[in-house]
Amino acid sequence: MMDGVSAVEKDRAAGVDKKRKIADSSGDSDEKIGETQTDSERCLGQFKKMKSGHQVINYERSLLSAQHYDPNTTEPISSSLKTLAELLSWQLSEASPFNVATVPVSSRRLPLASNPRRTLVCHDMKGGYLEDRFIQGTTVEDPYVFYHWEYIDIFNYFSHNLVTIPPAVWTTAAHKHGVLSMGTFITEWNDGEKVCELFLATEETYRAVADKLVQIAHCYGFDGWLINIENPLRGVAVRNMELFLCYLTKQMHKQMHKQMHKQMHNSLVIWYDSVLDDGSLKWQNELNDRNRVFFNACDGIFTNYNWTESSLQVMTSDPAAQHRLADIYVGIDVFARGEVVGGKFETNKALELVRKYNLSAAIFAPGWVYECLDTADFHQNQDKFWARLSDYLYVHQLVSPLPFVSSFCQGFGRSLYWKGRVEHDGSWFNLNAQEIQPMYAETNLEGGGRLKSRCCSAEAWSGGSSLLLEGHIPCSLAKACARIFSLHVPLAAKTLVSFVYKPSAGLNVSLELRTIDASLCSAPDAPYSSVFPAALSEDNDLVKQFTQNCGRTSDNGWMSRCFHLELSGCALREVYVCVAADDAGHDLDFSCRIGEIMVLDVESLFTPPVSVQSVCLYDVVWKQREGGDEGSPPKVRLNTTLCWCYPTGLARHFCVHWRLRQDPGEPPSPLVLIGRAYSTLYRVVELEVPFAPGLIELLVEPVTREGF
Repeated sequence: MMDGVSAVEKDRAAGVDKKRKIADSSGDSDEKIGETQTDSERCLGQFKKMKSGHQVINYERSLLSAQHYDPNTTEPISSSLKTLAELLSWQLSEASPFNVATVPVSSRRLPLASNPRRTLVCHDMKGGYLEDRFIQGTTVEDPYVFYHWEYIDIFNYFSHNLVTIPPAVWTTAAHKHGVLSMGTFITEWNDGEKVCELFLATEETYRAVADKLVQIAHCYGFDGWLINIENPLRGVAVRNMELFLCYLTKQMHKQMHKQMHKQMHNSLVIWYDSVLDDGSLKWQNELNDRNRVFFNACDGIFTNYNWTESSLQVMTSDPAAQHRLADIYVGIDVFARGEVVGGKFETNKALELVRKYNLSAAIFAPGWVYECLDTADFHQNQDKFWARLSDYLYVHQLVSPLPFVSSFCQGFGRSLYWKGRVEHDGSWFNLNAQEIQPMYAETNLEGGGRLKSRCCSAEAWSGGSSLLLEGHIPCSLAKACARIFSLHVPLAAKTLVSFVYKPSAGLNVSLELRTIDASLCSAPDAPYSSVFPAALSEDNDLVKQFTQNCGRTSDNGWMSRCFHLELSGCALREVYVCVAADDAGHDLDFSCRIGEIMVLDVESLFTPPVSVQSVCLYDVVWKQREGGDEGSPPKVRLNTTLCWCYPTGLARHFCVHWRLRQDPGEPPSPLVLIGRAYSTLYRVVELEVPFAPGLIELLVEPVTREGF
């Protein structure tokens, strides 16, 4: 349900400073939705309590923080803290509400604590905070995105600033896939040594720094810190570094425990292999007696990259490390700098050795495929890179409640689509829009057949990209099946499956769903049952209800099919898309776009919609429009923050619209889409509106995960 939420009334009085009234038409209710709030939500919530009122608007320069908002446009941005003074003076009241990641970490069948061979990705790209710093997205032709989440456990955002706070877009994408997100605390060289002397001087000073790091992670919704000290430590700083690590680790665990209301949740503090127990800076490339004191004080160690096989043997044969081998993350430099094993497209050689000794891995800068190779071939090279590693990586199964939905959007596109139609024409990039990613693979089939799945941004059903299946089916092969999801979704007694696709000519497309008895979920070798659902007819009552709810039509060649499952006590484990030639007597080269797969409880078709509540706006900035066509009506630019309340987890996104009422007695102008919000907060940026008197209405429309 769309809510006509806020209005900006432009006064008819003449004068240099136009008076405009800002009103919240939804009332002053502070009613809370849901039973509990995380501390990240409370961090965000403090900004929602600001009330709208009457203001006299002028064209003065914005007073918004340049650390959190682009000074030219007022767009919200992510940023780091560069000095110790900035860190120690950090206050919750001055935090960026937009950089709060409100998506919790999704569950996986194999929790991090139970995984004996983990994979950490350290994302270090050109100093960090590039296009990904724009929290509401930006325009990029060929952006860097990461989408092989099923292979990794931890995502670390890295820069060379003192305190690297992960942009919320990365934490959101990681959490959707059950991956932990980590920031970085780094000191380097002479300046770093001075910082360490200051904050490690006393118990009071190192606790003050640790407390701030805990508060920052807690507020912004990420899960831990990589501690990277790349300078010597002297005197008391050596002893206090161990105590700092102990205290930071303990406080992170304590806060995460409180945040999840005594449910199990992971937080991590990981030490980078650099400084020794005597304070000297000397990379060991392994865990040994010289750096063990720091390993014992936290959750793990990230080793330097110049190790040899003998280094791995030393660590695995060390009696003191036997119960914590999973906490040893062996560093692998994809750029292959120095004397390293593998690297680049031979990174698999390094990972093979690490797994041979049953150790975890820390893959540093896999963005090499984007930085050093042609960006036009980025997806092809990224798929090639991770395919070579896949034999040594665990495929994690995401645990998802109903509804399970994915349109395969990677968080970018050449256009923005909704239900097969272009909603916005032009390149865009916003990792908040990334949906649950499928498995991308290329397989050679018998008889010379082949089957490949890849991202394609040429056309989409929803978002910016679809999943493209393409290949060759020889006449000797009855069908080819691509596994696109490995997951765990408990099914309802009555479940509806929606499948949107666009096949090439002569191709028959079907689904194979592999399920398991829910009572056997914990058994590692429990047998699967294959279900080949038959599509419901268009006059089926469930199909009619589904179509009525979401307004779905088969536009531009897209085909939409619904399937009804009655599988009591079952869980969905794997989803396959099967393709076959209509004419089995001939070979067939084919392609098929998969636009969306949705699995939902039939009962949700009859659940009444939930409306947006408690909408308000604040931080209004007016700007004069410069230039413009001669003779055209004068215009001004409106910048403001909208916030509202809506139950957590119900919305796929929110559409933010505006319209103009020139006179209260006349009908309003048609709605115009401003953009999509992926949380209950949105910054209207540089919205051109007429200078003439009138009433500007801003409206927020929730779009549920099912697309209703």
